[in-house]
Amino acid sequence: MKIKYFQDTDTLYIELRPAVVAETRDLDENTLVELDEAGGLCAITVEHASERAGWPSFSFEQIAA
Repeated sequence: MKIKYFQDTDTLYIELRPAVVAETRDLDENTLVELDEAGGLCAITVEHASERAGWPSFSFEQIAA
């Protein structure tokens, strides 16, 4: 997983896995999802991230199985 924040456009890009993107869908006017050929989720783009996602505050926690 890779997470990128573009400060100049206030855009958060979350790449869940590297894949060839076959389709991009709008969830709403500020949220896009990218799908592979099988319809699997590859990435999420969040526009106006500082307002909508609380960016740049970020934490990560891995939970043991």
